[in-house]
Amino acid sequence: MEKENVLVVNQFFEATSKGDLATVQDIMAENVDWQSPVTRVEREEVSWAKPRHGRKEIPAFFKDLFEKVQPDKLEPLEFTAQGNRVVVEGRNRGTAITTGRTYEHDWIMVFTMHDGKVVRFRHYYDTSDVLAAFSKK
Repeated sequence: MEKENVLVVNQFFEATSKGDLATVQDIMAENVDWQSPVTRVEREEVSWAKPRHGRKEIPAFFKDLFEKVQPDKLEPLEFTAQGNRVVVEGRNRGTAITTGRTYEHDWIMVFTMHDGKVVRFRHYYDTSDVLAAFSKK
């Protein structure tokens, strides 16, 4: 089961890197519980950081994200799979559209799988790197 789950997660990264949002959406379960980034503090600059419930809400996440940042590189580094979970450590870079300033941060993504679909997705990272890129200083 772990190997199959890692294959699905790799499909997620391949589709994301190509901008293939239809495939990203298809990898998700109909009732997926999605949050990226996981935070309890709402900030206008990081408007995409709110829970999404259901496959149909995933395009809104990417719309909100792409209105504010231009991702440059999403780099998964380490995969750990156990049972129905795949944990991925990585890093990415991007640019805040309003300032043109770049950011880079490390992250952890946790995919919980059921029947070959992602039922729960959590993306953990410190948003201060992104917020600094929105700063005009």
